[in-house]
Amino acid sequence: MTAYQFQKHYTALYLPLGLYALRMVRDIDVARDLVQEAFLIIWQKVSQGFEPQNFKAYMYITVRNAALVYMRNANVEVSIEEAADVAADDIDRSEIDAEIWRAVDALPPRCREIFLLSRRDELSHAQIAEKLNISVKTIENQITKANKALRGSLSYLYNDKFVLFFL
Repeated sequence: MTAYQFQKHYTALYLPLGLYALRMVRDIDVARDLVQEAFLIIWQKVSQGFEPQNFKAYMYITVRNAALVYMRNANVEVSIEEAADVAADDIDRSEIDAEIWRAVDALPPRCREIFLLSRRDELSHAQIAEKLNISVKTIENQITKANKALRGSLSYLYNDKFVLFFL
């Protein structure tokens, strides 16, 4: 595997792996560290000639194992479900979450800010308008703009109920 191929894997998998780790450890900084360390470990192995049959699956297993070790060392009780093999549903959910966040990040800055205040922070339109010192009508227009853009960029995910709920 070349450095370029590895970089492509890194770019494609960093966010979904981070979201997967975050669900397990519930700490964003720890999740980032676990994913970075997993990529470092794999890169060291790859640079010595190791090539996993399924890079994506290997990365999810590596991150899962690192998260379990972290939780054990932090004296966090780990359920049998968490210790089980990586479920396909967990991987799919992480990848869908990553696509949603990439689409949200692609929104214009002000539109993204208003959308996140509404969806993530659960503020009402009036609360957002007061916080940002703009009209409620502007908030409504920006939310509509965000929803339209996200539906367009995520239309291939509409079969997933979470996406429909999120938007």
